[in-house]
Amino acid sequence: MLMRTDPFRELDRLAQQLMGPGTWSRPSAMPMDAYRDGDQYVIAFDLPGIDPDALDIDVERNMLTVRAERRPLPRSESTQTELSERPLGVFSRQVVLADTLDTERICADYEAGVLTLRIPIAERAKPRKISVRSGDGHKALDG
Repeated sequence: MLMRTDPFRELDRLAQQLMGPGTWSRPSAMPMDAYRDGDQYVIAFDLPGIDPDALDIDVERNMLTVRAERRPLPRSESTQTELSERPLGVFSRQVVLADTLDTERICADYEAGVLTLRIPIAERAKPRKISVRSGDGHKALDG
């Protein structure tokens, strides 16, 4: 039998056992990806095993806050845990959004353990042509 050890995973597990899972006052972080797709920004958070009812998304001015709580699965009294590596508790992430994003029209989807937020670029931030008047007509300039 071959056994593989990962000292960093063991250290993380030990730290979680000593300090406990995240709480609302000290939440754990969640991994994310952010990218631009045409006229919108997309932010995807990995949140496997989270009940959609345990998700909380807030926007205040330009600060986006995502909180999620992973609760333990219900178990009978006769259940004996042999191994527990999946973190439980509260996960949180704050992202500062640019002024060029339309925070009034954020869409959120949760599928296959991934929370995806789509944030449209505000109309005022999109490139537009500006007409310049001159004595002999109009000329359009990039603006």
